Amino acid sequence: MSARRLDATALRDWAHTAVGDLITHTDEINRLNVFPVADADTGTNMLFTMRSAWAQIDAAPAGGDVAQVASALAAGALQGARGNSGVILSQILLGVAEVITSAAAQRDGDLTDVDGPLLGAALRHAVGLVNTSMGEPVPGTIVSVLQAAAGAAEDRAADGAELGEVVAAAAEAAAAALDHTPQQLDVLAEAGVVDSGGRGLLVLLDAMTATIVGQAPRRATYTPEPPQDAPTALTQTPTTAPPQFEVMYLLSGCGADAVEQLRAGLEELGESVAIAASGSDQYSVHVHVDDAGAAVEAGLAIGTLTRIQITALIGAGGARPVGGWERERAVLAIVDGDGGAELFGGEGAHVLRPDAGEPVSAKQLLRALVDVGAAQVMVLPNGYVAAEELVAGCTAAIGWGIDVVPVPAGSMVQGLAALAVHDAGRQAVDDGYTMARAAAGARHGAVRMATEEALTWAGACKPGDGLGIAGDEVLIVGPDITAAAAGLIDLFLVAGGELITVLTGDGVDPAVGEALQAHVHKEHLGAELVTYHTGHRGDALLIGVE
Repeated sequence: MSARRLDATALRDWAHTAVGDLITHTDEINRLNVFPVADADTGTNMLFTMRSAWAQIDAAPAGGDVAQVASALAAGALQGARGNSGVILSQILLGVAEVITSAAAQRDGDLTDVDGPLLGAALRHAVGLVNTSMGEPVPGTIVSVLQAAAGAAEDRAADGAELGEVVAAAAEAAAAALDHTPQQLDVLAEAGVVDSGGRGLLVLLDAMTATIVGQAPRRATYTPEPPQDAPTALTQTPTTAPPQFEVMYLLSGCGADAVEQLRAGLEELGESVAIAASGSDQYSVHVHVDDAGAAVEAGLAIGTLTRIQITALIGAGGARPVGGWERERAVLAIVDGDGGAELFGGEGAHVLRPDAGEPVSAKQLLRALVDVGAAQVMVLPNGYVAAEELVAGCTAAIGWGIDVVPVPAGSMVQGLAALAVHDAGRQAVDDGYTMARAAAGARHGAVRMATEEALTWAGACKPGDGLGIAGDEVLIVGPDITAAAAGLIDLFLVAGGELITVLTGDGVDPAVGEALQAHVHKEHLGAELVTYHTGHRGDALLIGVE
């Protein structure tokens, strides 16, 4: 079996593939979710946890050895763990990272890739960490599937098999164990489902097979198939109502003994207790309770809490956005300046800011689109993304299951016009078209200060002059930026308009906006001018007329 090495690059590729595959299977996994609480969020939680792990390595500089990448994945998963299944996933990644890091240390850092025996040992160590985090593991859950995968990997590695064969054997053993879960857990058999967490783990193992071998087996879609003699809702025996809240937080500043005391206290308060270690002085705590405050107070009694999350648990019938995203639709605006970020953020948009002096890359755009956490994202490039980077980033996001609609906004003033008419209640195509029309209807230009003598379309200029620009042409030359802005506004208003928006850049005196207010009031009765200090770099002023 021809296979690539599981080095740092392959491990990064696996994380990327795993996120994409979880997006594809999130709804399928959610439909299987009946244990420990039928809240239809196992797929969503595993996706968000794996996304957090991927984001950790994506944000790091390129390079690094396989141990560093594995450690970053584990750290990101712990920081972003969501739900019971997310905590378990963080422990699986930690188990892999700890074994790889230990092997690297034994070789004085000279470890370039993971072989079959090392992968088997990593999965076996992950089983131990998961069991420790869960307290009392339940047969027929993700733990059973993980144990089967670890055993198969160890056996094939002991036979001298290559890495590709070890990975494939682990995935096949996991699939067989997953099919067996309804026979181990009555609640699964009654609902006619396999374990949802185990299905998520199989997705991750298949992603590893695809990364190493080049392709993964085609799996049948797992769907609920209750037995024909299963009791109906009218004949079922009433059961105790499940807890109302899921509580999660990161805990630090305490010892192992205190953590075990916390576990005992949380088990008295609720159920589904999971406490995952990070390999350092930090733990991810998860519990389902009725008294969320008591669960938080229990943690505060022994250490320091961060990233406290309290979520109301819902039944399997609760509506969720497509693909398990946090929301159905959102707007991502690329903006510059602190004021610009505040302005667009205040209007409900998610914000991506370019690095100093650098346009936004496709990779940065993809990261931002994923972080938005919406099934549909309207993108306002606002002139800060090159066309080829915009297409590449949006295409990659579409491949990850995000419905991306780029809105042709060439300036922040056009972006504001589009954002003003955004309506998440409309069909995405209608919303995108309406936003595009609003952006196109905002005539826009910029004013900058001349830095050298030159001959422009509007005449000669010298250093210090103000240049009014529309498109790629200088249309106004004035003695300063205020005069140039006034001339550009006059020119735009020849074709009509009622609202003038002026965005002032970094270092622009507020008096410029006041002077333009006075000019419009005097020369253009019935028109309104609004000024915002965005603090953007480059052009002194951005002007739009609607």
